[in-house]
Amino acid sequence: MADEALSAGAVARRLGVAVTTLRTWHQRYGLGPSQHVPGHHRRYTPADLARLEIMRRLTAEGVTPAEAARWARQAPPSGSTGLAGAGRARTGRAGGGLTIPVGRAGPAARGLARAAMRLDSSAIGEAVTHALAADGVVATWDGLLRPVLAGIGERHAATNGLVEVEHLMSRCVSEALAAVPRAATGPARLLLSCADEEQHSLPLEALAAALAERNVAYRMLGARVPVSALVEAVNRTGPAAVVIWSHTRATADPAQLAALLAAPRRPLLVLAAGPGWRADTLPAGVVRPVDLAEAVSLCLAVRESLDQSATG
Repeated sequence: MADEALSAGAVARRLGVAVTTLRTWHQRYGLGPSQHVPGHHRRYTPADLARLEIMRRLTAEGVTPAEAARWARQAPPSGSTGLAGAGRARTGRAGGGLTIPVGRAGPAARGLARAAMRLDSSAIGEAVTHALAADGVVATWDGLLRPVLAGIGERHAATNGLVEVEHLMSRCVSEALAAVPRAATGPARLLLSCADEEQHSLPLEALAAALAERNVAYRMLGARVPVSALVEAVNRTGPAAVVIWSHTRATADPAQLAALLAAPRRPLLVLAAGPGWRADTLPAGVVRPVDLAEAVSLCLAVRESLDQSATG
C-alpha cells in the first residue's frame, strides 16, 4: 500500500484537504500527480504525497502557500526525510528560512512576526495598536516594528518571496499609525515628504504619528514627490523645517536638497532622513538624523525655537 499510486480523492482524504485544494496546488505551484498511465487519470506517487504533506503542514503553520510550495518542491523524495528537511528549513537561517528573523527583539516582535507570516491582519493591528498605546510611537517603532519589517526585508532578499507579507504588514502598520490622535492646533510649520520616486513612506508616517503624539502640527506630502512640487509646497507654505525621506540610494539625489536650500522661502532646517542618504554627499546646512527619536527631537527643537521667538 505504501508504494501504491493514489487518486486525487484518496490523497485528499489522507491529507484532510479538499480535492479542489489539490487542484489549486497543482495548477499554481506545480505540486501535481506525476504517474501517468495512458487512458487513465494521473496518479499521485509516494514522492508526490510526501511533498503534499510538507505543503499541508507548512500552510497549517501559517507559511504562505507560495513559500510552502517552494520548500515542498525542494524536499527529498522520501516522505519522512522531506518533512524533517522542511522542519530544518523553517528554523534554519541558511538560504533564507521561512521564519522572519527579529534579532534580539523580544517576544512581542516574535509574535508579530508570526502573525505577519499568517497574514493575520487582525492580530497585527491589535498588536501594533496595543504597543502604540502602551509604549508610544518611537519605542514601538524601534522595539517592535523595525525588527519585524527589517526581518521581512531580509527574507525577501534571500528568497524573493514574502511580498504579500510585506504589503499586508505595511498596510496594517500604516492604519495603526494613522489612528494616533491628531489634536494639534495652530500653524503647521513642519513639512514631511518622501524624495522623488521614493515609495517607502512608512517611516515618514511613523515620524508624523510621533509628532502628533506630542501635539505638533505638520503637513504630510507622502510618497514620490517631485522636487519641483516639493519646492512649490515650501514656497507656498513657508515651513520652518522640511524632512525628506529616502530609503534607497537610488532616490537620494542631493540635488533635491540643494533645490530646497535655494528656495525663496528656504526653511530653517532641512532634514535628510533615511538610509538612502550618504552623509558625505549632503549639502552644507542639511542635517541627517540617525533615527526616529533624533528626527523627532530636531523637529521639536525647531518648534520650541519658533515659540520662543513669538513670545519674545
